[in-house]
Amino acid sequence: MTTPRIAFIGAGNMAASLIGGLRAQGIDASAIKASDRGAEQRAKIAAEHGIELFADNAQAAAGADIIVLAVKPQVMKAVCQDLAPHLGEGQVLVSIAAGISCASLESWLGPRAIVRCMPNTPALLRQGVSGLYANGHVSASQRQQAEQLLSAVGLALWLDREELIDAVTAVSGSGPAYFFLLMEAMTAAGEKLGLPRDTAAQLTLHTALGAARMAVASDVDAGELRRRVTSPAGTTEAAIKTFQADGFEALVEKALNAAANRSAELAEQLGQ
Repeated sequence: MTTPRIAFIGAGNMAASLIGGLRAQGIDASAIKASDRGAEQRAKIAAEHGIELFADNAQAAAGADIIVLAVKPQVMKAVCQDLAPHLGEGQVLVSIAAGISCASLESWLGPRAIVRCMPNTPALLRQGVSGLYANGHVSASQRQQAEQLLSAVGLALWLDREELIDAVTAVSGSGPAYFFLLMEAMTAAGEKLGLPRDTAAQLTLHTALGAARMAVASDVDAGELRRRVTSPAGTTEAAIKTFQADGFEALVEKALNAAANRSAELAEQLGQ
């Protein structure tokens, strides 16, 4: 597949991460353009990645095969309405803004190829995961281009129904914060058990990293991995039973439902 020409509308952290991932994959700087309102941010991205930056969104989008909408959800409507008259045939728009539905984007941009995706913050380290949904105007080659784009910063998974974006938001979009909360709690508990805070933090963080790597590399699910390290009547079992006695699994389900419901509410509010 020939290298697509890619334009980023908005050059914040997530866009910069995608640009860095594409450049690391060998995509030439001449194939990537971006726009941003901030002169300082434009200078920073140009210096880091060697791409051309514009203050004007239409200039960045001109001639692009893929246009990545990477602005804040609150300004997406205005940005799309301003950009719509300047769009050409055959372009696919990829929105990484939370809470903006394909229907809303089409109402502002007109009927055209749109891929909506939900990345997460580990994409900044190229360790992210994204859920992608394509509307009915997206061709097979455009799907491939969108997947290549998001794969530059981690794993890209396609969804069959757009409403599943809310579930992706609950599981992986917001998910890093859940693990950070557990890390905070484990570090604090370790400190109360007598460990120096720095030692408790390092033990916690590297345990989380090691466990994640084991789970990713394993051919069995997390439940089986847990069972394998939980000896009967041992220390791990004592901790696991305490978690479960206080309704750990039900609490996690309740928390993810709250996140998914809030994602749906935001989509309705921001799409007006």
